[in-house]
Amino acid sequence: MLDVRNLCKYFGGIRAVDGCTFTVNRGEITALIGPNGAGKTTAFNCISRTMQPTRGEVWLDGARIDRLRPHQITRRGLSRTFQISRNLADMTVLENVICQSRTRGWRDLFRPAMSAEEIDKAMGILDFLGITRIAHEDGSNLSFGQKKLMDLAALLMSDPKIILLDEPAGGVNPTLLEQIVGHIRELNAKGMTVLIVEHNMELIMRLSHRVVVMAQGRVIADGTPDQVRRDPAVLDAYLGGVLEDAA
Repeated sequence: MLDVRNLCKYFGGIRAVDGCTFTVNRGEITALIGPNGAGKTTAFNCISRTMQPTRGEVWLDGARIDRLRPHQITRRGLSRTFQISRNLADMTVLENVICQSRTRGWRDLFRPAMSAEEIDKAMGILDFLGITRIAHEDGSNLSFGQKKLMDLAALLMSDPKIILLDEPAGGVNPTLLEQIVGHIRELNAKGMTVLIVEHNMELIMRLSHRVVVMAQGRVIADGTPDQVRRDPAVLDAYLGGVLEDAA
């Protein structure tokens, strides 16, 4: 479904992403892991076009998307979250969910602030995520975990075919984390394709169908969770005993 080919992003002499190539199969949960500085989030930024790649190609359902604008990519069916919630100040959760989901660029400026259809759809998504009670809360008053759920709700408003989740477990308490994991599994069971960046190896090993490992901007391993956690190069050079502990 998603095909990343020789993706590169250079910052002067720093090669944050350096010839990164991998695929994401339709209907699967694929994890993109690696040590800090491996280039995972930069790769996400280039795929979603929030950052322009130096070179390389990104294909979605057989169509090249790396030359499109972010809102055009969203309209093609790819949406993503960020490590840090981008909630808009002095707006409610409901307003944030609707505002952040719009995908028609400057033309959205001429649409009503919130249509009845959008409100109904957003409330349905908030109900699915179990957070209707905070629909009218100021987004800046939420806990870190609640902001993660709000971001997921905004992502789902655009009816994506594939979602990119950047550290959905980061800073989230264990109880809320299990809720988020349950939502991801349920979305996947309904046919949603997922690409996830995450440092929680225990979570990755029990959630993912495939794992892609990056280091120094390149892909160094690609396989099932069992294959990756038994790869000596991955264990010794990049993740130490973390994966062994998860196993």
